[in-house]
Amino acid sequence: MMTKKKNNFDLSSLSLAVSLALTGTLLSTGAYAADEETDTKAKKESVEKIAVVGSRAAPRSIGDSPVPIDIISGDDIRKSGNSDMLEILKGTVPSLNVHANPISDAASLVRPANLRGLSADSTLILLNGKRRHRSSVIAFQGGGINDGAHGPDISVIPSIALKQVEVLRDGAAAQYGSDAIAGVMNFVLKDDSEGGSLEVKQGQYYEGDGDTTEVSGNIGMPFTQDGFMNLSFQYKTSDPTSRSVQRPDAAFYAASGIDVEDPAQVWGSPKIKDDISIFFNSGVELDDHSEAYLFGNYAEREVKGGFYYRDPNSRAGVYGGNIRTVNGVRMERPLDDDKPGQKAWDAATPTILVGSLDGADQQMNCPVVEIGANGLPDSAALSSLAAANCFAFNNMLPGGFTPNFGGEIVDTSLVAGTKGEFQMEMLEGIFYDFSGSFGSNESTYMIFNTVNASLGADTPRDFSPGRYIESEWNFNADFVKYSDWGLYDDASIATGLEWHRESFEIVAGDVASYTAGPLSSQGFGVGSNGFPGFQPSSAGEFKRRNAAIYLDVGLPVTEDLTGEVAVRYEDFDSFGSTTNFKVAANYSVVEDFSVRASYNTGFRAPTVGQANVSTVQTSLTGGVLVDSALLPPTNPIAVQLGATDLTPEESKSYTFGAVYTNGDFFLTADYYNIEVTDRISQSEKRDITDADKAVLKAAGVPNVDGLSQVSFFTNDFDTTTQGIDIVANYTAELFQGDSTFSLAYNWNETKVDRYSSITGDFKVSRLENDLPNNRATFTWGQNWDDFGLFTRVNYFGEYQGVHVDYDATIKQASAAVTVDMELSYFVNDSFTVSVGAQNLFDQQAERIDFVHEDVPAGPTTWGGKYYETSPFGINGGYYYLKGVYRF
Repeated sequence: MMTKKKNNFDLSSLSLAVSLALTGTLLSTGAYAADEETDTKAKKESVEKIAVVGSRAAPRSIGDSPVPIDIISGDDIRKSGNSDMLEILKGTVPSLNVHANPISDAASLVRPANLRGLSADSTLILLNGKRRHRSSVIAFQGGGINDGAHGPDISVIPSIALKQVEVLRDGAAAQYGSDAIAGVMNFVLKDDSEGGSLEVKQGQYYEGDGDTTEVSGNIGMPFTQDGFMNLSFQYKTSDPTSRSVQRPDAAFYAASGIDVEDPAQVWGSPKIKDDISIFFNSGVELDDHSEAYLFGNYAEREVKGGFYYRDPNSRAGVYGGNIRTVNGVRMERPLDDDKPGQKAWDAATPTILVGSLDGADQQMNCPVVEIGANGLPDSAALSSLAAANCFAFNNMLPGGFTPNFGGEIVDTSLVAGTKGEFQMEMLEGIFYDFSGSFGSNESTYMIFNTVNASLGADTPRDFSPGRYIESEWNFNADFVKYSDWGLYDDASIATGLEWHRESFEIVAGDVASYTAGPLSSQGFGVGSNGFPGFQPSSAGEFKRRNAAIYLDVGLPVTEDLTGEVAVRYEDFDSFGSTTNFKVAANYSVVEDFSVRASYNTGFRAPTVGQANVSTVQTSLTGGVLVDSALLPPTNPIAVQLGATDLTPEESKSYTFGAVYTNGDFFLTADYYNIEVTDRISQSEKRDITDADKAVLKAAGVPNVDGLSQVSFFTNDFDTTTQGIDIVANYTAELFQGDSTFSLAYNWNETKVDRYSSITGDFKVSRLENDLPNNRATFTWGQNWDDFGLFTRVNYFGEYQGVHVDYDATIKQASAAVTVDMELSYFVNDSFTVSVGAQNLFDQQAERIDFVHEDVPAGPTTWGGKYYETSPFGINGGYYYLKGVYRF
């Protein structure tokens, strides 16, 4: 339940918290049936185990929990053969989907992931049980489901640093607060005080590109006599890939003798350079009843990817003329509402954009350069421009150009705390955990091989459009006590407080990336083309504070029945307060079979970045390359088009399922249903008028004359997501070795229950159909004395193929199967050599083959081979060689 308020934030309402790592849902379970010892020391060890690993773990799922949880060991993670944490988890958790995002602005730098078909920022990320800070990157072009998503950057976490990953597949806002609508992922760092490993891996795609080199290591050391220090690092470089064909327009210019790259526009994975991640985890016992801990990370990487080709005949603001001719007579582009004038304009002869170096009042004296019947600018007219002191980019860059978009990501965090048991008589039996944390993620954007057209021939070719910086502070106080309430075992009472501060800072770009040059008044675009720089008027730091209190009670009612009740109150200084609750139970029908169910309410607060960011971006709309502005929802033009202040998403969800265990066989099946109202996303792009442009100019928005559309963040639609998760595990001694079999299946369906024209029919189709409804993995792990074999078969059901975010390209894509395999040779106890492949049989993504009257050139119009919505990527098979040394 959400309660709005207008008064200022009150620090005295610091009555809140986040539960310990998976304590919220797990704290009261698992320990009850595990052991009937009730001495304080045993209870302390049980609580700590639950906080880190989730209580009585089966090979993957926790059978005694009232909600579904997956436990993925560090060894299983590293056997995947992939060095990208998102791809690793996608291959292990069937309800998790990750798309490659070629040509998608910031989403190429930090890829969003979707758990249970919800947006990337609907899953809470924890590290060692503590809330992980968000990325500074907002996915402005997130492929429909992730448009505007603003979540943490999981890819910075190296697999070699992990003890295990815990995936809570249930809503958990009553324990953890905002973002935990789809579930929670907890990344648990290694805590060994001795030993370590060093890994070196080299691989490439079957196509011969995408070469990847990775070196990673881990070492555990004693930290004083009673502590540990565990350090991990990963260094990685990755070459780009290309799954492209030459665009028809670029091919035409090349055939006409103009120098054009082949392909002119690249669809593929970006180049990743100097990807460095360093994580550490440490702890020390202070006395017999308390300990201190400290962990954190530093990571950085450079990313550089493709962008859209600029056609030298038509790219507005650079090449495309604002004058056309009829029988040699000039005509100006008509106003937006002049329909007869628009028809005459469309029928007239196009010209290229020409500017006078003597000033705007001399532009009409420049020669007119018509585009002839051969499709090329009049060469004689072009040659005459210099003598008239006039300028056109066709003389400087006759073959057009293709910008490259990229940036540098820097991620840091530090968490410090102490936990133990109070020794004061009045607090006897109460366990505590006090912690403070700081996390920051900074993205410095770069755009290469482009122009600030308004500067003419003096334009630089590379620009730094600015930076986003996300910073978060958390302070937590968590408490646990066991109490005899006359039940089968002691009831557990967990409570705590949290204070959270979040800031999003926009730093202006270099002057050339946003400045209006001397040609700006003659129709030439302002700012670095493709991604104009952030102006000083848009720069600033935006902040928000919130505080919360929670209570979580575990009730071992009988030997067979365990219940749990949780409630959380949270107060934000921006939009008010919210109260959420959760009830859950696990009932053991017989010794080997139990049923479980839960019901919870939840919320996701709009991020500070979503509420305040503004930018100009280049994207294809209806198959045409246009510039559009993303405006804050409070901007007057956004308000005029239907925007309102952002409010939290609210959710109601329930799940029920069953757990069956028989010796070495383990099976869970769970149904879930998640209703989310007032979901936050980026609106459809809306056309703007000349009057709108005047307002935007007054507000300092760059390159307004080149803008065709605007969008904004909005609470505009409701969805219902339902699905089924099935997880089965079996271990045995087979084939003269040790065998482990795992089967995981997910059926997921999302329906949009309410939306308006702000969202649009096409986005609804993307939300409902882009992700496959059916996903499954079957894994076989086999170990012998000298060899090991890991095999995983991945099934991806039918999905909606979409290219360049254009509804005319929609196609129902076929289901597909991929196979991953790794063969290892144990040279001795220390050395292991492995050879492996992902997508072993080189299963190709769905080919683009649409035909549409508005796109006469057909599927190669924009240079892509495959639908980028492919759930297993577009790059094909990948093979690698890996060496591991353990000590």
